[in-house]
Amino acid sequence: MKQSKQNKRLIGFALFATLNLGLLSVAQAAYWVDSRGEVVRNSAGECWQDRWPTDEVRPECGDKVLDADGDGVPDDKDKCPGTPKGAKVDADGCELDSDGDGVVDSKDKCPGTPKGAKVDRHGCHKMKEKDSDGDGVVDSKDKCPGTPRGAKVDRNGCELDSDGDGVVDSKDKCPGTPTGLKVDRKGCVEPVVLKGVNFEYDSAVLTAKAKSILNDVAASLKKRHDVKVTVAGHTDSKGSAAYNKALSQRRADSVRKHLVSQGAKSSSLSAEGFGEEQPVTTNDTSAGRAENRRVELRMR
Repeated sequence: MKQSKQNKRLIGFALFATLNLGLLSVAQAAYWVDSRGEVVRNSAGECWQDRWPTDEVRPECGDKVLDADGDGVPDDKDKCPGTPKGAKVDADGCELDSDGDGVVDSKDKCPGTPKGAKVDRHGCHKMKEKDSDGDGVVDSKDKCPGTPRGAKVDRNGCELDSDGDGVVDSKDKCPGTPTGLKVDRKGCVEPVVLKGVNFEYDSAVLTAKAKSILNDVAASLKKRHDVKVTVAGHTDSKGSAAYNKALSQRRADSVRKHLVSQGAKSSSLSAEGFGEEQPVTTNDTSAGRAENRRVELRMR
């Protein structure tokens, strides 16, 4: 009798043990979930799985893998997390770019752009800006419209002024003007009239006053060995043109010689007589003729 009861107890315990082990095997396949029913993950994205007698981390979450952005691609396979809700995605969870212009469909304001067309950030065709004067700077950025064809310009579309004399290169007849010198509208240094530099009557002999003035000129030239100067002689129209030409040359030579004697660099000075060819005013009056009889310094 005792043996029979003992056997029944053993059978009951076996059934209890079998039932409980079955339940444990079911628990073995369960994942931890939060109050919303979503699988709990650790910082590495791994899922917690109930396992007897301890809980272990499992790298896969089975059918309960999260899809945080709701695009239909589970997080562990989503190469583009955070996709906007409702956006169409490919197998990698990345938004579609149907026209292949580099702008995803959800941000493309101009779908169906032709292949290869340049687009802006909205996916719309970029219109090529106009460059009316063809200087390489588009009109919207060109501060000097109407530049002559072929002229070199800066980034603002304005012509270059390489020597900084205020006359652009395309109009500068005297490029390379030394800095600081006053120039005319052609970019050439304006002649300096040596007022008071006169000669003995009908000769090339300098007056004492003229020599004194030229001494100061020579001192200035000694400081500027980089400047090349032409001494230009001029006369009025009295007498023959040939005679006046020769006289103006002798006078120019006389001035050059005196400047060199006072220390001006010989190789930087030349002399040329123009006679009556370049009057600055009328020769019909004595005052006009006196003004036309002059000596100039011309930068070259």
